[in-house]
Amino acid sequence: MAGGGGTRLWPISRRKHPKHVLPLLGERTLFQSTLDRLDGFIPSDRILVVTTENQAEELKKQAPDLLPANFLIEPQPRGTASVVGLAATVLQKRDSESAMLVLTSDHFIRNLDLFHLVIRVGVQAARKDYLVTLGITPTFPATGYGYIKRDAALPEKFDYPVYRVLQFIEKPDEANARLMLASGDHSWNSGMFIWRTDRILEEFARQMPDLKAALDHIGKAWGGSEQDAVLLSEWLKLKPETIDYGIMEHAKNVAVLPAGGLDWSDVGSWDSLFNVLLPDEHGNVVVNSEHMGLETRDSLVYSAEKKLVVTIGVEDLIVIDSNDALLVCRRDQAQQVRQVIENLKRSHKEDYL
Repeated sequence: MAGGGGTRLWPISRRKHPKHVLPLLGERTLFQSTLDRLDGFIPSDRILVVTTENQAEELKKQAPDLLPANFLIEPQPRGTASVVGLAATVLQKRDSESAMLVLTSDHFIRNLDLFHLVIRVGVQAARKDYLVTLGITPTFPATGYGYIKRDAALPEKFDYPVYRVLQFIEKPDEANARLMLASGDHSWNSGMFIWRTDRILEEFARQMPDLKAALDHIGKAWGGSEQDAVLLSEWLKLKPETIDYGIMEHAKNVAVLPAGGLDWSDVGSWDSLFNVLLPDEHGNVVVNSEHMGLETRDSLVYSAEKKLVVTIGVEDLIVIDSNDALLVCRRDQAQQVRQVIENLKRSHKEDYL
């Protein structure tokens, strides 16, 4: 899934160049890093990218080894339920016995060996009719993630623990997040899933019949001369919905792999880069910048174009320069970038979005 905007990483991540097409963590973009993670594990001809029209050309440039036909273009954003449904429909038409791994294009995962192991086990569970979600073992009481409460372990034997899902929980307040962390039976909802395509399409038919009917029409036309016209016509009728709310919260036979040790991040905000990139001896993280820090500690400095940035006598600060916009905030207020986006929308300052 590669169609989002990543607004919490404003002013670098924008509508025209969202975070997954940017080299935020090194020379490779987050999208390219996601593909790198699958190299030698999943053949490139079996990787589909669902994105929007205004991002497709850039993504194709960044992934020349992927088949052009494997880029599925959303006419308009309609939520992750429709994205997953479209990919499942196309895969089901190609191979009626296919299993499907759903990934987002903007995650960071350091432990590739463990990642590949949990994927293999997830496929094994999916072959036994389970809808599998990859949970992340919490390391702190996060309020920015949804949670998954697990039940008993599955009766089948796997090479990695797999549990039934008891409940999906929306993003909590800090008090509840602390309780869930202490309980030891909750995982963060990573938004990564594994299932058989026929199995997830059954759930669409049961829970989102209108979307399933649209997907059926799209599937019948797929590959023919009417493909694009039918896709556009059906897509514009859809109501936006997420895969979590639309399907997973009330699905049957849902399982979770609580993956601890992946060293995972969704790179969802500027302060999350402190968990991904190595700081210098003063705790500062510097990206794409010449930084001169005098009495500067535990701060992040990022520049869209490499330039000299000087900071004096600051601590726990975030400084982000995108050439046409400059963000300066305390680390503990990085999440308030969302409010900046809302203010820009209300002020009709579209050029900065």
